[in-house]
Amino acid sequence: MPLRNYHILMTVILVSLLCHMAVRRTHSAMILGDAIDKIERFYVDPVEERDLVEAAMSGLTKTLDEHSQFIPPKHFQQFEDFLAQEFYGVGILVEQPEENQPIRVITPLVASPALAAGILPGDRIIKVDGTDVSKMNLEDVSKRLRGPSGTEVSVEVLRDDAPQTIVITRAQIPLDSVVGDYRDENSQWVYRMRDNPRIAMIRCTSFGEKTVAEMKQVLRDLDNDMDGLILDLRGNAGGLLNAAVDICDMFIESGEIVSTRGRDRSQKASSAVATPGTLLDPDIPMVILIDGDSASASEIVSACLQDYNRAKIIGTRSYGKGTVQNVMMMEYGRSAFKLTTARYYRPSGVEIHRRPEATPEDVWGVTPDEGFVIPLSRPQRRAIANRWRRATYPVWKDREVTSLADVDPMVDVIDPLESPLDLPGTTELTDDGDPKPSSDNPQDNTEQTDDEKEPVDEEVIVEETESDGEIDPDLSPDDPRLDPQLWQAVKYLQEQSPDA
Repeated sequence: MPLRNYHILMTVILVSLLCHMAVRRTHSAMILGDAIDKIERFYVDPVEERDLVEAAMSGLTKTLDEHSQFIPPKHFQQFEDFLAQEFYGVGILVEQPEENQPIRVITPLVASPALAAGILPGDRIIKVDGTDVSKMNLEDVSKRLRGPSGTEVSVEVLRDDAPQTIVITRAQIPLDSVVGDYRDENSQWVYRMRDNPRIAMIRCTSFGEKTVAEMKQVLRDLDNDMDGLILDLRGNAGGLLNAAVDICDMFIESGEIVSTRGRDRSQKASSAVATPGTLLDPDIPMVILIDGDSASASEIVSACLQDYNRAKIIGTRSYGKGTVQNVMMMEYGRSAFKLTTARYYRPSGVEIHRRPEATPEDVWGVTPDEGFVIPLSRPQRRAIANRWRRATYPVWKDREVTSLADVDPMVDVIDPLESPLDLPGTTELTDDGDPKPSSDNPQDNTEQTDDEKEPVDEEVIVEETESDGEIDPDLSPDDPRLDPQLWQAVKYLQEQSPDA
């Protein structure tokens, strides 16, 4: 056969193979497109094509694990802002106590435009830029409050039943992910216990793009001048994998921090190893506080430091979210697919992920060290939440508003320190080379319904976080003794002190 004919034959075979592969790939897409077309043409009521597409995308991920998720355009910016630890807006913590009733301000944030303009706790928002919003839901009102930095928004509020119009200049609102025990008179965080200044206190609320730099700065400022360190990871649903690895590296000299494994569980897909040198003196004792909401990156840090005996773990068993999600851009960066691609393993080689069929007796998550499992009662959890809120936000003795969410978990609250999407499901454990989206203005968070919230296995998690503990009415709301887990950490570190 002439060489020319051979080349033509090989080209035809190659093109045929590519066409065959393309048909296989597009066959499923054609079925989906045909279904959407038929629904648009024949369904009894008009349906938006975009709504059908997003519903189909969400349906695809529902057949996977609970942490894989389609992020539509309307939530994509929200997702990016959360991991970037900043958003643009007015800076308020709000809730909607009743449906079709005005949004209520719990508090403006420290150093926020809302605080500077005069927004107060208890204000009810009834108009935004002249538009009546008194019956709108949280999402719709927050969209109207959003806007570029430097622009103005007119907000009419009811204050003690009297209407007032307040003009607020929007600005960038940074969200600190590494905070201290309380704020000083200049509203700056103090990273030492108020009543035990020789014990350093760091609370890490998430693992975002700025968390590593914030943690480094705090540890450098403390300069090892302490008798012990408490790292509070309670309620921290995770974040970026590289942030968790870098923070572990601040506390251990050497060894594997975490490894990941994909479909082939016999082979490690990746492994992160500590580098020489630490930011905390190895002789300084350390405690990590965890609970049932500590997940993902929080579990990487607590599991690593527990395996190397670098920190004592106190609290209750963690969530058990040990999967890695890669965020894959779609629609030219307007939306994204968050897909589970691997599971991670602690230095001891034990998998942390809690599988759907897991029981309390199975090995998953991070369990506090022996003798340091301290369950909390509901009153204790409310007291702890109130203590942290008082430390985090401005306090008005005559206008303090107790969030209904502290009493009723069904009430939606827009909290800038919380992820705006379902967690731990949206906890992003992304590798350095992957795109890393984040989330919307936390103040402008989307309203969550029961169906949207992450399903929680009550038998597995709540079972070990309940106790009969009562609150001492004689203690002030800022007293650390209201928090049995924190107080146990303080006592343990005091016992480790050379002067004890």
